[in-house]
Amino acid sequence: MRTYLVTGGAGFIGSNYIHYMFEKYGEEIRIINVDKLTYAGNLENLKDVEGRENYTFVKADICDSEKINQIFAENDIDRVVHFAAESHVDRSIKNPTVFVETNVLGTLVMLNAAKAAWELPDGTYKEDKKFLHVSTDEVYGSLEEDGGYFYETTPYAPHSPYSASKASSDMLVKAYMDTYKFPANITNCSNNYGPYQFPEKLIPLIINNALHGKKLPVYGDGKNVRDWLYVMDHAKGIDMVQEKGRLFETYNIGGHNEKQNIQIIHIILDTLQEMLPEGDPRKELVSEKLITYVEDRKGHDRRYAIAPDKIKEEVGWYPETMFEDGIRLTIQWFFEHEDWMEHVTSGDYQKYYQEMYQDK
Repeated sequence: MRTYLVTGGAGFIGSNYIHYMFEKYGEEIRIINVDKLTYAGNLENLKDVEGRENYTFVKADICDSEKINQIFAENDIDRVVHFAAESHVDRSIKNPTVFVETNVLGTLVMLNAAKAAWELPDGTYKEDKKFLHVSTDEVYGSLEEDGGYFYETTPYAPHSPYSASKASSDMLVKAYMDTYKFPANITNCSNNYGPYQFPEKLIPLIINNALHGKKLPVYGDGKNVRDWLYVMDHAKGIDMVQEKGRLFETYNIGGHNEKQNIQIIHIILDTLQEMLPEGDPRKELVSEKLITYVEDRKGHDRRYAIAPDKIKEEVGWYPETMFEDGIRLTIQWFFEHEDWMEHVTSGDYQKYYQEMYQDK
């Protein structure tokens, strides 16, 4: 039975990846989920797998080298899938230190622990051990509005403390691959959306606010462009890179779904109106009148767009979910999990939301 160590598995992408892996492999694999359970980590995301004999949750900080080394010592880890990271640009602008500690030092701890566990006396590594570092397209900086794409060869040009910390962690992984021939890959993905996404991010924020008749905050002119990727397509891509990708390579995982932020909001509003049944009082709340333009984010990148040519050619992956279909799936999931949304939109989140948006 192959054993996977997933860091940040209680977060948005990590939990969806765990669901995907159990759906695909069932009892053939074992997953150890390591998560610090910060505000964005939520064990409710994994309620339906927590009773599995081949699933283990460990509450731990990836910066705690003693604990991480203990996990490797007590388990024969075959695969590491490293999601754990601070990931929200606005938070990084307010508190860069936490992002450097988690994203850079935490990645270093994970690399050192895996290297120590897998390395043989002659400097080679135990057979079939692999480390996958999950990163972002934001490390590449910003594109012009009139064209061009991010490729694996695009120079890094991060603009926010978040993207700078992820670029730093990417460079550490690259250094370990080059210096130690450490068996790893890096994936850089575009903006994800789908079930279990914490509602500080655009799509769940807009869905939740619209259903409650709250303002829909839009940075600047709303014309910043992002490339959107349905989270289950991303999970499939990660699995395929670990199984079919060439070691030491970086693969960009993009959705070929470029949309302006303001377009996203209009699509969500139209889809909500279509999906809400007649007589549902929320149908009256959902309105374009809720759109509220707020002061632009500092250092706000204008456009991201990924060319997934390499992963398609070498691994055979391509995005399967068109944006309009993915939005419907996402909204349907939120309709069916209103209690989840209520739980995560209380307490600390409400305080943060007011600081970031309400006071502007």
